[in-house]
Amino acid sequence: MSLLLVITGAAIGAPLRYLGDRAVQSRHDTVFPWGTFTVNVLGSLILGIITGAVTSGGASPQVQLAVGTGFCGALTTYSTFSYETLRLLEDDARLFAAANIVASIVAGLGSAFLGVAIGQAIWS
Repeated sequence: MSLLLVITGAAIGAPLRYLGDRAVQSRHDTVFPWGTFTVNVLGSLILGIITGAVTSGGASPQVQLAVGTGFCGALTTYSTFSYETLRLLEDDARLFAAANIVASIVAGLGSAFLGVAIGQAIWS
């Protein structure tokens, strides 16, 4: 049953990552990977909310498997973040590469912490 929950969440998250990435990136005329940045920060926020809900007793571990592990795991992408950062370095866009690293880590962690606080506030 657990595997089915993860697969179901991932089956929704993976296509949304692709569509979201393309939709955001198409609106920006820059080499900065705004699409990947956006889906990663959004996924971190959602994962934080789910984690806060589970720790407060407002959501079950099954929800965490489906939404947290499955959906958010497929929505976010560390490998694409790494690849795009390396690509920026290869293209001598060092400022964009550094900005991608710093912004992704700070915004990702910040949105995860914010999400936990939101989840705990809602379900406490």
